[in-house]
Amino acid sequence: MKAVFLSGAEEDLKELRRYLIKRFGKGTWSDAYGKIKTSVRGLQTFPLAGSVPEEFVDLGLGQYRQVISGMNRIIYEVGDEVLYIHIVCDTRRDMQTLLVSRILQMTKK
Repeated sequence: MKAVFLSGAEEDLKELRRYLIKRFGKGTWSDAYGKIKTSVRGLQTFPLAGSVPEEFVDLGLGQYRQVISGMNRIIYEVGDEVLYIHIVCDTRRDMQTLLVSRILQMTKK
């Protein structure tokens, strides 16, 4: 399957890169990015390997799945031929707050 990082996920990666380089150095960013790429490659082969995030089940959004990659969550959706990456965030981040923020961003566009 082809993997596509949607604009929100691309912004997540940029934000993660800035944060990790500033706080921990380029090596930490390289490690994290390498793990994310490896996880996405695995999903391209086995797209249903991830689980449905608990927060999404409560909202009736069972089409979304997640995989943990180091200290990050990758939230994605499986299409017919494409794996859509929606979110890349720290595992400790409050997902409900993040979802509300994303919805508000979408309504402003």
